[in-house]
Amino acid sequence: MTDLVRRADRRGSAVLTLDSPANRNALSRRLVAEMIGHLADVAADPTVRAVAITATGNTFCAGADLSDPPVQDGPGSFGELLLALWEHPKPVVVAVNGHVRAGGFGLLAAADVAVSVETATFCFSEVRLGLVPALISVLCLRKMNPSAASRYLLTGETFDPETAMRCGLVGSVVADGELEPALDGLLDLFRTCEPGALEATRELMRQVPSMDVASGLGYAAGISAAFFGTETGAEGIAAFREKRPPRWAV
Repeated sequence: MTDLVRRADRRGSAVLTLDSPANRNALSRRLVAEMIGHLADVAADPTVRAVAITATGNTFCAGADLSDPPVQDGPGSFGELLLALWEHPKPVVVAVNGHVRAGGFGLLAAADVAVSVETATFCFSEVRLGLVPALISVLCLRKMNPSAASRYLLTGETFDPETAMRCGLVGSVVADGELEPALDGLLDLFRTCEPGALEATRELMRQVPSMDVASGLGYAAGISAAFFGTETGAEGIAAFREKRPPRWAV
């Protein structure tokens, strides 16, 4: 039985490729389980700076596999996958190779950085099937501007990558043949970053928005002081002053 999610390590990061073209990379029970397993492995791998998600074919993800949907709750569920992405210690990059439908938005909305090919299309198709974009709304409503979320979740209309960028779901759009170079360029940037600082920054980005200003400043001050007192912080400052790469740059 071939894997539905392939891992390939390159440029200091782990690239996870959805490879289930028969159902347009739909979220089957097995694909979700494989994704969860890979994400756990990547989280525990000290050699990996970031995790990237892309797919084969002309569809990034068609949403839930209606013939073999993942369990609704608990271990192996789509919710567990979304939480694993949202709470992952490594930065998450999504390279949208093609169309995004329904549950595929959950993977996209969990990304810290997202790039899309110009021929991709996007559609929250649930309401047109008599369903509700329930689980993905938890992440999408944190990522999208409110007016865009209202329009596209409620109408189920199809929109293009430029609109996805204005919505806050995508950071940049490239020609189809430029997706791999664009992804490699992003992964190269993470190679210059200190792994511990990357993890702490991603955690800060998840925590601070839910805090009031006073609490946020107190939380951030503690993190700032801690990192200024580390050996890696001293090394980064020394490298900057000496105009050389820090020792973690690979």
